[in-house]
Amino acid sequence: MKTTNRVVLALVLALGATAAGCAAAPPTPPGRDTGSTGGDDGDGQGSGMTMEPVKPLDATGTYAVHSTFDIASNMPGTAGTVVNTIIAATDGDDDPTAWIVDQLIAQLPDGAVKSALNTGKLFVVGYLNDRLLDFAPDFVSTMVLVGHDFGDIAKGFGLNETLQLTRAGNGYAAVHTVTGVHFKLDNQELDFTLGNYHMANIVVNNVAVAMDATGQLTIASHDVPLAYGQILRMGLDAAIIPLIDPSAQNLGQLLAHKIDCARVGAVVADGIAKLPGFNFGSAATFTTACSAGLTAGSKYIYTKIDAIDGTALRFGLAGTARGTDKNKDRMIDTIQTGAWEGTLSYGSTPTPLAPASFFGERM
Repeated sequence: MKTTNRVVLALVLALGATAAGCAAAPPTPPGRDTGSTGGDDGDGQGSGMTMEPVKPLDATGTYAVHSTFDIASNMPGTAGTVVNTIIAATDGDDDPTAWIVDQLIAQLPDGAVKSALNTGKLFVVGYLNDRLLDFAPDFVSTMVLVGHDFGDIAKGFGLNETLQLTRAGNGYAAVHTVTGVHFKLDNQELDFTLGNYHMANIVVNNVAVAMDATGQLTIASHDVPLAYGQILRMGLDAAIIPLIDPSAQNLGQLLAHKIDCARVGAVVADGIAKLPGFNFGSAATFTTACSAGLTAGSKYIYTKIDAIDGTALRFGLAGTARGTDKNKDRMIDTIQTGAWEGTLSYGSTPTPLAPASFFGERM
């Protein structure tokens, strides 16, 4: 019984000590305040739990911006004429030989030879067409590809830009600068800097930009005038033609590489000789006229392209986007989900701009 009582007593004492320990507050270390805020940590200043205000997002800086436009639905009519001029070389039953003969005849001096060729044109075209593979084996496929690709770059392209933001009151003032052009041809992505093609950057100053606390950006409406003809010519000479023939730098060289004018001259002379009463005109004469005709034909197309810039193509743009702070320094690093809306003007009548996208990153 004594042993049992001792065990019971020990248990009671142990339980009591445990209860007392749970109820007692831990001792306070010397010099440490136990209050929730504003306590003194021994140096006369509170240890403080007060939160500092969050620094607002800042968009100040320069961003590389990339915009993509699709203007298929309201492409300027002059550009459409240029596309049709290129395609005209291949869209008929007797093309491309009819186009080649037209260029050749145009270069002949007035006289008996020119009159004879005009009179026998239908026969000569048919005669050439039967021998097309002899002097221009892949001319048709080449011109069809040129027309297709030119239509693509005329209807849709991208702009490489910078957007420089500085503080202006409660918002920002931006300088929107177009520095280059982006083309996509099939699976090829091609970028060209305006300065490398003797074109000045397009600079639009004092564009108002606002940003709310969440990073939502609003870019005020502003006009961006483009030298559309120069852009199309750049696309033709620097993008389309080199992809087809790396040794050609312009349309004239491409045509010269695809059409054997010496063979054309011989075939035309042979064809003329088969016409009753028209046995004149040397192969050399027609060869020279063919070469001159191809040069004139390419210049004619370039003239049509250059004529586009008689009127500026103006993008009236207003944009929205989301600015994001990726490294948590409260500075905007990227511009995402950008959308341009507004008008496209060629001449005096603006049309609604098809939705266009853009994105950017801090430079």
